[in-house]
Amino acid sequence: MTKNKIKVIIADDHVFLRKGLIQIISETPDLAVVAEADDGEDLLEKIRATDLDVVVMDVEMPKKSGWDVMLQLKAEKSKLPVVILSVFSEEDYAIKFFKAGASGYLTKTSAPELLVEAIRKVASGGRFISPTLTELLAFELGRETENKPHEKLTAREFQIFTMIASGKTVKEIALELSLSIPTISTHRAHILEKMNLKTNARLTHYAFKNNIVK
Repeated sequence: MTKNKIKVIIADDHVFLRKGLIQIISETPDLAVVAEADDGEDLLEKIRATDLDVVVMDVEMPKKSGWDVMLQLKAEKSKLPVVILSVFSEEDYAIKFFKAGASGYLTKTSAPELLVEAIRKVASGGRFISPTLTELLAFELGRETENKPHEKLTAREFQIFTMIASGKTVKEIALELSLSIPTISTHRAHILEKMNLKTNARLTHYAFKNNIVK
């Protein structure tokens, strides 16, 4: 029975880690794992088909990365809390994911100890920020000079911006997002206008210069 429990999906392509986290949650009375996924596309499909309270997902997944899934979720289910799992240090990735809409960030080494606390915190509408990250986030997110051109974009525009910068064509983006080519072209025009850029090449240069794509 999952009634009154926090319903969670766990996504990680490493089966032993995924099963370990599921075991931790199964031993916690107020939490329940209702689905699991081993790649980004499977995760998105299950999120769309399942009643969920929290998503816990890896950054590096096959088919769709955690970053791509994050952007898609913020366009489709902006209020669904997401906790990011990563082998990368918080300084490297956490701020990027928080700005994209994540509610929590855990390194995989800290996940066994902090996972339950993180899920409860984000399920109640809060953000889970580890003590080591609090000061860094306060500095980064609080800077008035942080208003870079890409921060003017909506979640959907930012998603399309990163896809263009990754070398995808308007037709490919339209197919992947199940949108029309004219719709993608309109978004592209808005992106260029908001960022005061003229071409896809300029967008790509900006994305690489600012470490948005690698």
